[in-house]
Amino acid sequence: MRNSRRGAVDPFIVMDVMEAARQAEADGRHIIHMEVGQPGTAAPAAARAALAQAMQTDALGYTVALGLPALRARIARLYGDWYDVDLDPSRVIVTPGSSGAFLLAFTALFEAGDRVAIGAPGYPSYRQILRALSLEPIDIQTADENRLQPVPADLAGLDFAGLMVASPANPTGTMLDRAAMSALIDLCADRGAAFISDEIYHGIEYEARAVTALELTDETYVINSFSKYFSMTGWRVGWMVVPPDHVRLVERLAQNMFICPPHASQVAALAAMDCVDELESNMDVYRANRQMMIEGLPRAGFTRFAPPDGAFYVYVDVSAFTSDSRALAREALDEAGVAVTPGLDFDPQRGHQTLRFSYARASADIAEGLARLRRFMAARGFV
Repeated sequence: MRNSRRGAVDPFIVMDVMEAARQAEADGRHIIHMEVGQPGTAAPAAARAALAQAMQTDALGYTVALGLPALRARIARLYGDWYDVDLDPSRVIVTPGSSGAFLLAFTALFEAGDRVAIGAPGYPSYRQILRALSLEPIDIQTADENRLQPVPADLAGLDFAGLMVASPANPTGTMLDRAAMSALIDLCADRGAAFISDEIYHGIEYEARAVTALELTDETYVINSFSKYFSMTGWRVGWMVVPPDHVRLVERLAQNMFICPPHASQVAALAAMDCVDELESNMDVYRANRQMMIEGLPRAGFTRFAPPDGAFYVYVDVSAFTSDSRALAREALDEAGVAVTPGLDFDPQRGHQTLRFSYARASADIAEGLARLRRFMAARGFV
């Protein structure tokens, strides 16, 4: 059977690590999961209850392609509550997770062959989705002094049709402040390039509120998700905000690509947005876990990292120990029972010397994982 070059994308290594951890658990081992960026908590209780009630009274068939009007209105209200942005609900498009939003955004904004700049390290699926759509991802090698976020100087002399940024970022947890994001938006405007802001970790911040691109411009695509702050990874529901004159364009694409987002997930997502107490209780866990990581990783020999501003990751330079992060991650799983992600997922050029640690799980798991890592590294003479 023939196949296309567009399908020849790289594997998502973290999913391979997740599968190896699953196999180890099937063999009876107790594995500490620091590999996947997935909250250890379920969707909020009221969200699950709302869906249970809806299942008794509603067939839960197709919704309109742009999503339930009530959910779009509630998302728009979130921008007023969090950022003091007055957002027209008609600009909100509910999507099948942020992944569905990436597909819609890249298809709406770019022609085949266009070059799209993405920061490295960065979320690997940006690169692979772009390739699958016959677009060319351009990795921007970010600098430690900029906390591994892109700055205009990094794009000097490059030809690009769009720039994708993430703040808080995966895998680093670092953020762009207002001035830094504004400089990148201005650069794109000057170049006639599209600006896309991935904001799926908004709500998970520690010392300062993340800046949304919508505070600075309407000429942007903003992508978000219920997966992280709202603890709804498996429900596959996200959203995108687009300029007013792009709504119908994206609607036509959504109608044909997806018909609509999952109705059941939209019902739960609407209720989840009012579960503030439960969601902030989750944040208390992330704050405690972050502090444990900042203190515990150096005790295990992992000293080269920037404390995360948001999200629930620590991205560590392990070049003092290895030039093969994938092998080190495999050894940590096999010998310590701790699953971590090699940096090759996020940065094909420099990721062989980095690891990402997720601290999204229960605090007891994080404490146990750090203790195991300290013993693992001590056995190698690194502590």
